[in-house]
Amino acid sequence: MNIIIKEVLTRRDLKKFIDFPNRLYTGNPYYVPRLYFDELNTLRRDKNPAFEVCDARFWLAYKDGKIAGRIAAIHDKPSIEKWGNKYLRFGWIDFIDDEEVSQALMREVEKWAKELGMTGIHGPLGFTDMDNEGMLIEGFEEVGTLATLYNYPYYPEHIEKMGFRKDVDWMEFEGKVPESIPEKIALIAEQIKEKFGLRLLKVNKAKELLPYARPLFEVLDTAYSGLYGTVPLTLKQVDAYIKQYFGFIRPGFVSLVLDSSDKVIAFGITMPSFSRALQKCRGRLFPLGFLYILNAFRKNDLADLYLVGVEPEWQGKGINALIIYEIARTFIRNGIKKAETNPELELNYKVQSQWKFFEMRQHKRRRCYLKMLEE
Repeated sequence: MNIIIKEVLTRRDLKKFIDFPNRLYTGNPYYVPRLYFDELNTLRRDKNPAFEVCDARFWLAYKDGKIAGRIAAIHDKPSIEKWGNKYLRFGWIDFIDDEEVSQALMREVEKWAKELGMTGIHGPLGFTDMDNEGMLIEGFEEVGTLATLYNYPYYPEHIEKMGFRKDVDWMEFEGKVPESIPEKIALIAEQIKEKFGLRLLKVNKAKELLPYARPLFEVLDTAYSGLYGTVPLTLKQVDAYIKQYFGFIRPGFVSLVLDSSDKVIAFGITMPSFSRALQKCRGRLFPLGFLYILNAFRKNDLADLYLVGVEPEWQGKGINALIIYEIARTFIRNGIKKAETNPELELNYKVQSQWKFFEMRQHKRRRCYLKMLEE
């Protein structure tokens, strides 16, 4: 076999690890590169606070002297403790259409899993639910988004041949933004605010959202705690995410609902789509990539629906409808014609039902695979 597996131990190899997909998908019109600095901050032990509670190893596969694949394995201790499953996570998996390559990569993950006393392997997953997750199994001819992974159709074929089976699926929807919102809906939104003494935070600059950033993540932690793969975030992780992502926030596309004591009880985070901009700059902000990002802010008819969360005690009281109403208003005001939901668990009907203002099309599906290990 002319396959060599090399563990990533140096900064130079880590850069090769991050760069590999951009070469693998050269010329593919649906692949959206990851932000390079984002990947670097996530995978470096000295940058990502997740390494305080997790361990991870990364490998590159070489065939005939050229990089032919990559994979990460994550020993996510908070996840094991929370869910009671001794599973090792795999992620950042990419490979050429060669079963020897994909199998050689997964053997390294399985070997480490057995050394750790794990009973199974599942993925693709990241350190937390904030990382990209799920292998695309439907929608290969749909453009990806900043928050999702793209992969060739042969990926799931390779994985399933290795004995992996479905553990859970996420679905994604594309929604057509209405030209106007019925007056009845606007009336309901106002009634909800008046009934519970709520208000929507209005800000003009992203930095004005910073005092509400930690409370937003507190809502996120409680609202998403029962969803597949979620882990509680440490304060250091929260602060790292704030530092990493809040510079990209466009205030008008973020809805924060405050109760009568100005406590954050719900939020909706959307953004103009960066997909085309990232394709043009290949995931790098410099030297000119930031200009493509700025242009995506200013001129765009496509948006991404990232996160919607409501404190459990406020769920079922129409708060979601209030948030979606505000999001729809923002989209109409900014000329957004279509929006992508990003991944939603296939059985999370509550989330799927909240997009009733939009004419929806289910266009992608992605899967987390699981393989139990032999003793």
